[in-house]
Amino acid sequence: MSQISRVFKPGRKALIAYLTVGYPSLEATLKAVPLIAEAGCDMVELGIPFSDPMADGVTIQRASFTALKNGVTPALCLEIAGQIHKKIDTPLLFMTYFNIIYSYGPEEFCQKASRAGVSGLIIPDLPPEEGTGLEGPAREAGIDIIYFLAPTSTDERIRLVGEKSSGFIYLTSVSGVTGARERLPQELPRFIKKVKDITSKPVCVGFGISSPKQAAEVARSADGVIIGSRLLEILSSEGYPALEEFVKKTREAIDNI
Repeated sequence: MSQISRVFKPGRKALIAYLTVGYPSLEATLKAVPLIAEAGCDMVELGIPFSDPMADGVTIQRASFTALKNGVTPALCLEIAGQIHKKIDTPLLFMTYFNIIYSYGPEEFCQKASRAGVSGLIIPDLPPEEGTGLEGPAREAGIDIIYFLAPTSTDERIRLVGEKSSGFIYLTSVSGVTGARERLPQELPRFIKKVKDITSKPVCVGFGISSPKQAAEVARSADGVIIGSRLLEILSSEGYPALEEFVKKTREAIDNI
């Protein structure tokens, strides 16, 4: 059983956080990740900044741009992940784009990621039909690959992603990019149910969740919730105490559904 699989326990919904490495600074990443893990996050996605983040909205695009200006590189992200892994037991995931992995070479990247304590890879621009070249090296390194489903996904697509994903399935709440939203689609619970009827893999929902109330609404149907843009906004504008309080309130909200 992988580190990620151990997170999904009966009676507990997973809370997954996303932070861009190096935003607003490397020191902030090193401080914020252990803080939110202690506050109740079950997994943390570390975003490797990329110059063309096609799946990301304005908040994460801005965070990536700032991190790149701060000199953050994939090699530095591996180093930072390793430092964080020594401090916490919470599974770490890399959210990145395939060009970065391709430039390293899948085998080398997966081995280095594994040594840094990374348990999974989330790659928005890698469809399951094209993931064969990475799946083998990832499996050998003990790393899960998490594929995406969108509300437009067909039954055939759901089955394919259910077969290919390990760890969990990343279900986007909307067909679009990341970013905090005031409302989530009314049809989202029905789509979550449809996916869960087709596959037995845990289903976690991201893109747009921006409040404890929304997280609880999603957690009624899904196995986990993923929050990113809102956390980056809080970290950059309100600081660590507000970030910790938001995570604690979100943990409480999904525990009390």
